[in-house]
Amino acid sequence: MTTPAPAEELTTRHADLQDLVALLRDQQGRKVDIVTPPTALRADHGRLIISGAEPILTSTGVTSTDGAYRPTVTCEKGIAEKLKINLSYLRRCRSEAVDLWDTNVNGWLDRLPRDQKFLVRAFRGSGGGAGVARALLSDSYKRVDHLDVLTAALDGVEQAGVPIQIQGCDLTEQRMYVRVFSPAVEVVAPRLLEGYRSPFTGAEGAANPVIWGGFVITNSETGCGAAAITPRLVVRVCDNGYTIAADSHRAVHLGGKLDEGVIDWSGRTHRKNLELITAKTTDAVRRFLTPAYVRKIVTTMEAKAGVPIVHPAETIQIVSQQLRFSEEHQDAILGHFIKGGDLTAGGVMHAVTSVAQSLTDADAAHEMESRALQVLQLAARS
Repeated sequence: MTTPAPAEELTTRHADLQDLVALLRDQQGRKVDIVTPPTALRADHGRLIISGAEPILTSTGVTSTDGAYRPTVTCEKGIAEKLKINLSYLRRCRSEAVDLWDTNVNGWLDRLPRDQKFLVRAFRGSGGGAGVARALLSDSYKRVDHLDVLTAALDGVEQAGVPIQIQGCDLTEQRMYVRVFSPAVEVVAPRLLEGYRSPFTGAEGAANPVIWGGFVITNSETGCGAAAITPRLVVRVCDNGYTIAADSHRAVHLGGKLDEGVIDWSGRTHRKNLELITAKTTDAVRRFLTPAYVRKIVTTMEAKAGVPIVHPAETIQIVSQQLRFSEEHQDAILGHFIKGGDLTAGGVMHAVTSVAQSLTDADAAHEMESRALQVLQLAARS
């Protein structure tokens, strides 16, 4: 049995900005991006072997990029997609019969056109050990890296002139999340919070019915989504977040075909991409970080939030099934609903977003938060 590269080497949850930047800088120094034909890729003991790639120049001299790379879960999914192998089957091969994993991957690599190219995004290994294969992507993928996105976005915030605070940062195999809010953009929402109390502290929403405007910066380096600036409201009494996915500003990672070999991403095109992210962030801040925008969203919530929930367990089950929350998450939502004390559709929404805070899986947490308004609508109709 072999296992994918452990996520602990690549991820963090609920970090502050300083810690996230330190992790991204460390990763930046180990990154290598190789465009390669399938003939230069082989599978061996559940690892990807790259041969014939160009060496790269690092601070310590010339470094070979050939060698073994342990695929992450995200990379293994990319392998399955590119080679049209059933993902569940491929994962079973890895856990139960790694020789079959190698046979399947190599067999389908051998059947691909010789002029096809892939982009392998990886981290170099240390001390002669195996590296980490982060993603297997199309050779038309346009790199927009986390550190660049974060720097460009924060530059856009500064240009917009609105004071902000960082609520927390997450890094997963798939995405980066940086949650931002502004205490200067505040709306009082007593109708939305009058019956609610924090399931974490017991603090009453009626005594502190403040909602702040904010947004979340997201990006993927591994083909799992565009760079985006998405508005997000934050409830002061419990730190619950409500992501408004419908108003997201996105920058898709698609570009022209990349030349074969190790990729040098510097240049005019890359700078223009970052300038675009800065400009989009400035526009987003000026649109989203205003009391008028926050009040508009709060008013939309209040229109349905007061609907009483007569059968909480049944309502939460219906909502969870509709939005494909797991049974474990469904049980957690019911528990937070009871602790929250708000027996309305708004209380179900609050419970979902408070559960999201407690999840160790940042991707699942962000997905759950992004469903807040859908949860409210479904709960109000049930």
